[in-house]
Amino acid sequence: MTGATGYIGGRLVPLLLERGHEVTCLARNPARLIGRFAGARVVQGDVFQRDDVLRAMHGQDVAYYLVHSMSGHGGDFAANDRIAAQIVAEAARDAGVRRIIYLGGLGDDEAHLSRHLRSRHEVGEVLRSGGVPVTEFRAAMILGSGSASFEMMRYLTERLPVMIAPKWVSTLGQPISIRDVLAYLVAELDLSRDGSVVREIGGADVLTYEAMMLRYASIRGLSRRIVVVPFFTPRLSSAWVHLVTPIPSAIARPLIDGLTNEVVVRDDVALVEFPAIHPLGYDDAVKAALDRYATSEGPATTWFDAFDVRALPPEFAGLTEGMLIDRRRQHANAAPRDVARVFSQLGGKRGWLFADVLWDLRGAMDWLVGGVGMRRGRRSATDLRVGDAIDFWRVEAWDPQGLLRLRAEMRLPGKAWLEFEAAPAVEGGSTLLQTAFFEPRGIWGYLYWYAVSPFHSVIFGGMARRIAKEAQARAGAAAAAA
Repeated sequence: MTGATGYIGGRLVPLLLERGHEVTCLARNPARLIGRFAGARVVQGDVFQRDDVLRAMHGQDVAYYLVHSMSGHGGDFAANDRIAAQIVAEAARDAGVRRIIYLGGLGDDEAHLSRHLRSRHEVGEVLRSGGVPVTEFRAAMILGSGSASFEMMRYLTERLPVMIAPKWVSTLGQPISIRDVLAYLVAELDLSRDGSVVREIGGADVLTYEAMMLRYASIRGLSRRIVVVPFFTPRLSSAWVHLVTPIPSAIARPLIDGLTNEVVVRDDVALVEFPAIHPLGYDDAVKAALDRYATSEGPATTWFDAFDVRALPPEFAGLTEGMLIDRRRQHANAAPRDVARVFSQLGGKRGWLFADVLWDLRGAMDWLVGGVGMRRGRRSATDLRVGDAIDFWRVEAWDPQGLLRLRAEMRLPGKAWLEFEAAPAVEGGSTLLQTAFFEPRGIWGYLYWYAVSPFHSVIFGGMARRIAKEAQARAGAAAAAA
């Protein structure tokens, strides 16, 4: 399994394990998969390193290819995708893999496809060139909690009573539920095939993007109006999406480019080959996605699980020469695990317990210069795992017994971490050690640090006190209930 930390792969692995399959996951950072997939084998490696891929594929029957260079490595994502696909194709051949299963994008090969969709098709061609039979599933918009394309539509519809929309909203598409996509990917293992095939998959309804937004609004009980104008270019559209939704323009642009192409199923042989799969209609798929948001766990995976990870600095190596720190020490009459439970739930809708206005201001400043800002929130209000995004941070280390380290993804003149550690105190209870680490880059890094230090004094000190206070309150409530 390549892409196990991504949106599709993170949901597919548990389904394969439930059906008794032996699963090996190739991951750049295996720590991100600790505790997620009980029974899966995890091999550290990179799809851009042939030896890593070959080592992971040794002894495997089937390889799932679910990676996309839009989520990392920077530069020309289409060129990166071709390189990775070539490495995987050759490694699969040399390892004796009998089939590659790949999820690509719908679109007529004869049409003038967007760069994004053309790249998706090229990846299928490169994978087939290695000699191992390939099953290429092609899908349009995936409707599911946490899907980038679904989130873009959801936020636009939720936040804008009147939408000035570009002409691409009149393009036809055939969206498909994430449940049905996963069903096809799993069911393919049970078929016996000769050679490579391309299978187009879609939901029960063919709709324009405009109709999708209006039907979403109807499901949510919202009154919305859409005015289509001709002057919105994809570049302007992606900037508008960046302004209104959590999806940054760099990610929105290829998605919007793809919406200029009609993406409908023209060959429905998949419905014959997989008679047990009855694709959901649009309304049912949206309702299923919204139901997931009603749970405390939130989406199982999200679009930002894999994005930006490669662009982050190396893993934290501890205090180093030249590093600037802000450290706060706070006592709490609660066990370390109780304190950890509080700081593990920071961010997202709950906020940061102290001076949330200042946190929001910092997020707005980051967003204005093209950063991620605070708009991503967090995948789950209570659950946490390595690799999760929390507002403009990424979880680098997490131990429920008393450690959380966050790595900054906001735009900074340097590298930054925020660490929380709870340990037993000699006098009883716990000591919370809260530390902000900053490695400045040049003179601008130092100027930045000293400019924000007065705010750190207020924010970090207040946050440490509030964490301790809430942990004590929770411990007291638990003791009283017992």
